[in-house]
Amino acid sequence: MSETPTYRKIIHIDMDAFYASVEQMDNPELRGKPVAVGGSENRGVVSAASYEARKFGVRSAISGVLAKKYCPEIIFVRPRFDRYKEISSKIHKIFNDYTDLVEPLSLDEAYLDVTQNKKGNPSASLLAQEIRLRIFNEVGLTASAGISVNKFVAKIASDYNKPNGQKTVNPDEVEAFLEELPIRKFYGVGKVTTEKMYQLGIFTGTDLKSKSLEFLEKHFGKSGAFYYNVVRGIHNSEVKSSRITKSVAAEHTFDVNLSSEIFMMEQLERIAVSLEKRLKKHNISGKTITLKIKYSDFTQQTRSKTIPYFIADKSLIMENVEELLYQEKMKDSVRLLGISLSNLNTEIKKAVVVQLKFTF
Repeated sequence: MSETPTYRKIIHIDMDAFYASVEQMDNPELRGKPVAVGGSENRGVVSAASYEARKFGVRSAISGVLAKKYCPEIIFVRPRFDRYKEISSKIHKIFNDYTDLVEPLSLDEAYLDVTQNKKGNPSASLLAQEIRLRIFNEVGLTASAGISVNKFVAKIASDYNKPNGQKTVNPDEVEAFLEELPIRKFYGVGKVTTEKMYQLGIFTGTDLKSKSLEFLEKHFGKSGAFYYNVVRGIHNSEVKSSRITKSVAAEHTFDVNLSSEIFMMEQLERIAVSLEKRLKKHNISGKTITLKIKYSDFTQQTRSKTIPYFIADKSLIMENVEELLYQEKMKDSVRLLGISLSNLNTEIKKAVVVQLKFTF
């Protein structure tokens, strides 16, 4: 790559089994053993699994009961989010030594734009190596990295040589890399969309590339153009170091506190229907889905997830909300639930709606 690049240089850093690795680092007795963060052998859902547990098929979002069945030796550990946030901020300080263009996706992953960087190093691959080494030496954890010309490809590449590895996809390799990729590995293609693509005969990037823009828009609405472009290596989304916090939200306070996740899902479906109506009415869509939970003791918690394209559709909102709901066990019965969408398409056009509420 030349000194004045025509291509951007994007690194996606993803910590390896982050929550479980923090627990193993802090408690030497857990090292080398199968660990599940969250859940228990009787109930709840696993938030994260150590690599030792993953060998048995234990992974995030499965029930504790199933985790115990797959791996009878599994050790369940309660999540400590304050500790994970503390470690995450140490890692982000390292990122900022290289560039100010850092976009966190969650506590354990972030994009870095190192096209122009504080070290004056033209090699993004060498920078990724150095950042990973510093995280290991200064924090004590391993990280994996993907390096490419845009966020989408870098994100997929970071998964390739996990744990504690990295993969670079150079500009002239991008299209071939995406053509060979199974469709379920495309970032932003969830379970529901994967099934739909399979039904349409789309199993790989090559299959996706063979479909016209018209075909993809007919079957996938606004997301169709996203799929059409990304498989051709076109994804111009910038690494945003600070987001304008405008959001569209719908929430509801219950007369009787809820303690069952199944009842919560039913209520969230209703909330998502209302949110979808408001979004479509104002032609707004967003990339960051946030689930708001207020417990019976009035403490509040939010869980967020960012995806690579704009959504406003109830089924896509719910696919992500379900994942967020089961990410961590509820600490008490719930008196309020809310869903909000931020990182909006209106950030370019000036936001219309900031907060929406409704009653059943």
